[in-house]
Amino acid sequence: MNSISYFGIRYSKLVWTTTMKKLFLLIAMMFIFSNQFYSQQNQTKELTSEEKILSAFHSISSNTILDYIKELCSDKFEGRLTGSKGYDTAAEWSISLFKKWGLKLAGDAGTFLQKFSNPYTLVLDAGELSLNNANGKKYYEYEKEYYSGATSDAGTATAEVVYVGYGITAPELGYDDYANVDVKGKIVLLNPEIPISPDREPELFMKWRPYSFHDYKVKNAFDHGAVGMLYNYHIVNPNCIFIKGFLKADIGKAVTDDIFSGTGKTIDDCLKLIRTERKPQSFNTAKIVTIKCNTKHFPDGIGTNVIGKIEGTDPVLKDNPIIIGAHLDHLGMSHKLMPGANDNASGDAALFAIAEAFSKVKLTFKRSIIFILFGAEEQGVKGSEFYLKHPNVPAADIKAFINLESVGRGENIGAGSGKNYPNLFEYFERANNKFVHRVMTASQNANLARPRQDAAHFLWAGVPTISFGVYGAPPLDVPTYHTTHDIPDYIFPETIEDLAKIVFLATIEMANE
Repeated sequence: MNSISYFGIRYSKLVWTTTMKKLFLLIAMMFIFSNQFYSQQNQTKELTSEEKILSAFHSISSNTILDYIKELCSDKFEGRLTGSKGYDTAAEWSISLFKKWGLKLAGDAGTFLQKFSNPYTLVLDAGELSLNNANGKKYYEYEKEYYSGATSDAGTATAEVVYVGYGITAPELGYDDYANVDVKGKIVLLNPEIPISPDREPELFMKWRPYSFHDYKVKNAFDHGAVGMLYNYHIVNPNCIFIKGFLKADIGKAVTDDIFSGTGKTIDDCLKLIRTERKPQSFNTAKIVTIKCNTKHFPDGIGTNVIGKIEGTDPVLKDNPIIIGAHLDHLGMSHKLMPGANDNASGDAALFAIAEAFSKVKLTFKRSIIFILFGAEEQGVKGSEFYLKHPNVPAADIKAFINLESVGRGENIGAGSGKNYPNLFEYFERANNKFVHRVMTASQNANLARPRQDAAHFLWAGVPTISFGVYGAPPLDVPTYHTTHDIPDYIFPETIEDLAKIVFLATIEMANE
């Protein structure tokens, strides 16, 4: 058949084919044009502020957060000890992110960096800790039983151990751990902290507080003639003064048990007596130990804070900023890599996630928002202390400080000092209750003890402050705090994601009041 009927009209097959081709081509062109028009209409449609915020909110990703943590824990940053090449490399990498997200320079002299003096010490190998006994020497295992002091001088000391309680000489308090012992040329064994509780006796605690600092205990031992120190504080601890010719090791239970063995005493009993009777329990142990340390000290070290900001638009409120902070540093190589995944790559990653979300929201804010990565938190909370002495704005003008500290191990969120500042905490509660729904609890902080977080200096300066952490993780077979085991494998990135989302939304609300 050479023709075909269509709507009652007969066409030849040749005509039909040509006509239909033209018809289908016309339909296809109309379909393409309508799609392009619809797409253009969608592209030009302006999102509302709420839609922009929610889009940025949902862009915060646990996968990206975990990538940040893994990067900060990598070998190239060498554990991020402030002053070291590894820390400086981590700071430069952080600056590259700040630049990518469009943060403005807020450090010294048109940079992202604020510099401060920060002597530091590198631990080059495991050194040695051994006990002389009837069979020769008992050698202790690095990390499992001791650490070579992170601020020890290099050298070797072999001497008798003298137990000196808390290592305190306080004549105005009628107390002296060194009163009835001679430690010249000896190695002292002592405990951290002081025998007074800040919760039970806050007024008395403040009189004893100066004697709780690690620097004081080391210097007091040296001033009494000791050549070395065994610190019953089994972590890597770079928060100590360096003294030329003085050796130090941080020890655990296995070492203290051996030193007290055969003395008729235990270290726990001695501490209990000191706390209850307020009388020294010092004595010569008759045990001989050897401390050997291989370190290199850098007295002219320089630390840095990394500071960027989003400039506020209100001529008055822009100078009443919100500050979001986290410490970038960790413990370095002591002598193995100390990764610091939870402490505090987790807080850094949360800060990065928040800053990145602000770069995507593409809105202006009345208040400025300042992002600070502090240095030397692990070396005496020095970066935040320096910042508050040389701030972008006076402490009295800061709207709020939000600290992100060890936020990676657990499913529940803790808001340190949230009860101190209930009006500030309400912003985070609202964001959590509306969008995230995590367990989040606020605590009261008397803030009497020596500073352990950057938040302490802001609280002392009268800045409304909340320091976020997390809790509720199941126990592990290995200790992770200030050890080589603080690794990304043990992190809860979903919790960090939710915390970052809460802080992001709360900050927006505060910034636009």
